[in-house]
Amino acid sequence: MSETAHIVICGAGITGAAAACFLSQNGARDVLLIDERPPLSLTSDRSTECFRNWWPDPSMTALMNRSIELMERLAQESGNIFHLNHRGYLYVTADESQIAPLTSRSNIISKQGGGELRIHATIGGDDYFPASIESDPTLTGADLLIGKEIVQRYHPYLSRHAVAALHVRRAGWLSAQQLGMHLLESARQRGTRFLSDRVTSVEVQNGRVKAVHLDSGRTIDTQIFVNAAGPFLKEVGSMLGLEVPVFNELHMKAAIKDSLQVVPRNAPLLIWDDPQSLAWNDEEREILSEEPSTRWMTDLLPAGVHTRPEGGMDSQTILMLWEYRNRVMQPVWPAPLDDTFAEIALRGLAVMVPRFKEYFDRIPHPQVDGGYYTRSRENLPLIGKTEVEGAYLIGAVSGFGIMSACAAGELLANCILGGSLPDYAQTFSPQRYLDPEYVRKWDELTDDGQL
Repeated sequence: MSETAHIVICGAGITGAAAACFLSQNGARDVLLIDERPPLSLTSDRSTECFRNWWPDPSMTALMNRSIELMERLAQESGNIFHLNHRGYLYVTADESQIAPLTSRSNIISKQGGGELRIHATIGGDDYFPASIESDPTLTGADLLIGKEIVQRYHPYLSRHAVAALHVRRAGWLSAQQLGMHLLESARQRGTRFLSDRVTSVEVQNGRVKAVHLDSGRTIDTQIFVNAAGPFLKEVGSMLGLEVPVFNELHMKAAIKDSLQVVPRNAPLLIWDDPQSLAWNDEEREILSEEPSTRWMTDLLPAGVHTRPEGGMDSQTILMLWEYRNRVMQPVWPAPLDDTFAEIALRGLAVMVPRFKEYFDRIPHPQVDGGYYTRSRENLPLIGKTEVEGAYLIGAVSGFGIMSACAAGELLANCILGGSLPDYAQTFSPQRYLDPEYVRKWDELTDDGQL
């Protein structure tokens, strides 16, 4: 015997929870959220759990500005149950030749909605304020510190070789688990149901969604189906006869106890913006070079190693992240973790924060976890209507799922319910790939817009 639901959402991660929240908030009734796993238990909290509005793409900037606005509203209404802060991102470079490109890129982002860019090249002004534990949500734009002296003046824990630091201010972090549960609870209070089951097929008749079939044998008759399946976006898309152009990258993070207080507890998210080689001694380098499986550790590794404090002033925990190896793969669970990840990340961070070297001889016991970033080739999300009538997508939020969830959920709700769409809706539409000129343009470009 069939059951019915007006809207079925496949996937109860952060995007599925946000979709359910904004659909129910905007008047949708009889929303059913389906996942074989508990909500928010797959990849939603396997990231830095950060947010920023500083993006090379203007549509991404607009999306994030809206999402941050919505998160700030939720934080105010809930008593900040998900611990939103605005300590910012600090991009650091020791390469003099990168100051001009960094300034140029920052000016472009500033003019397309990122906020005012303030340049500080001398000590003595009072218009730059480093991050504090009580971060100021009214700070916007970015502060660019130029020169070793001024970087050291405000961030003395950084390498003395650092020649510039860009402090993005409408940025910070939060508890992804708490935000997701808050969105889910809001949806439940408005009537959204959750069903623990697995979608095995989606029935399509005459080009439109008719029903969803589940592993338990149940059938849900519905006219609207939302694919919010995260790493399984492509797999679920194939049930509708759709080729979803995404792939999965394995990403890891490590948490350690920073008992030596190498990273100040009031620090922003710290990002080393230069490629680097790890500091091995001669014996270590020789041993690593002899084995094909470890030789890569002696090569030049990419930019982007980053860290931040986790918890309050009484905590000693810090998070370490670095995508030094691009591992594209089919998702398997549990995710395959790298036993060397924590040491590699820690050694990489020592270039930016020299006191990390004090841990080289005895690395604190790490807690390592990982998940999958599901991304499109141009690293823009997929949000909106597909070619199948009644079928929608929300996903491909590689590296920005937490920060974009609220605006993405709102956008999807407006697509389904006929609400007013923002200018960036077309940029993220899954149907953009039907335009040959769009496909040709992205085939010729290499910038993925991540950092």
